[in-house]
Amino acid sequence: MTLKAIKTRIYPTVGQQDKIVNNFGCCRFVWNQLLAMQSERHDNGGSYVNEFGMNYLIKQLKAEYPFLKKAESTSLLHVSRDLNHGFQKLFKEHHGYPRFKSRKFPKQSYQSNSVNHNIQVVKEGYLRLPKLGTVKFKCGQIVTGTIKNVTIRKSFAGKFYATILVDTEIEKLPETGNAVGIDMGVADLMITSNGVKYPTIRFDKIIANKKHHWEKRLARRRLHATKEIAWDKHNKVVEPREMSDFKNVEKARIMVAKYNEKIANQRNNYLHQLTKQLVTNYDVIKIEDLKTKNLLKNHKLARAIANQSWRELRSQLEYKCAWYGKQLVTVNPRKTSQICSTCGYDDGKHTLNIRQWTCPQCGTNHDRDINAAVNILKA
Repeated sequence: MTLKAIKTRIYPTVGQQDKIVNNFGCCRFVWNQLLAMQSERHDNGGSYVNEFGMNYLIKQLKAEYPFLKKAESTSLLHVSRDLNHGFQKLFKEHHGYPRFKSRKFPKQSYQSNSVNHNIQVVKEGYLRLPKLGTVKFKCGQIVTGTIKNVTIRKSFAGKFYATILVDTEIEKLPETGNAVGIDMGVADLMITSNGVKYPTIRFDKIIANKKHHWEKRLARRRLHATKEIAWDKHNKVVEPREMSDFKNVEKARIMVAKYNEKIANQRNNYLHQLTKQLVTNYDVIKIEDLKTKNLLKNHKLARAIANQSWRELRSQLEYKCAWYGKQLVTVNPRKTSQICSTCGYDDGKHTLNIRQWTCPQCGTNHDRDINAAVNILKA
């Protein structure tokens, strides 16, 4: 059995949306209360409270703040678990200190466990969720297997999603006996060792004009709203307004968020199609172990590199190879583009404008990217 996450779009009613937003607020309140308690204990020389200790404190918070009882109970337990993981990363991996959560952050989520089959597909197109009841949903695949938990999320564009984690059986793909090396690029997204080039599609440029149309309006409306807020404070209005109170600003923000979400969805769909094709055609896939963070320091290529989503591509290949019984190998990209794949001669570093070169030792003419892909396959 394999754990698989299925992302679905849900369409809650107005009452259900209020319950979801209320649950967001309860989880955020519990997170901030627990984090403040941990910080205060640390300042007073006390020890760190583990997950089970925080679960007991949640009971005390429910008694002190009755509105927390309206929230889904297991979602509050996930808050203590996530905060505990945050402190473990702080102590063991030296990550940043956990931060307080703000209600102004438009991307909110909470997670609920499946208890006594309270999360299930009751009929085609309808999903039963704890505290919400039956919710209409849309999904590109059939939800099969044992449901473990569900994550309810609201995007920047105001859409609601439910990510269902299921324990299911995934059939292995038939073996092909083929192996491939893949070189990542900017002009072309991927170049394989057998000479196939998968083109880069700049989804962000396709709808750039429409997105820029609303970005200009958002900037201008925010400027006018900022002046009105400052005027309210100066004249001491009884109920000063916030940026979210301006409907024209909110409309422009949602339109910009929708275009950003569309770009991300198109890019992810393209990557899913390519990765599924690769794991279907090859048993062994070798890719570069790129340090994207370092590459982004090149300001001339930073936007183009970020658009490639190399990390997302690698992530998809990792879990799909594990699902379908294929092997993914990461290779150090050092000198892969300057060593001759035929005789092994090191021709030295080439600038990015050199796309083809001839080996001075064996006389083989190389396409820079295909040569690198062949070296990755041989590594």
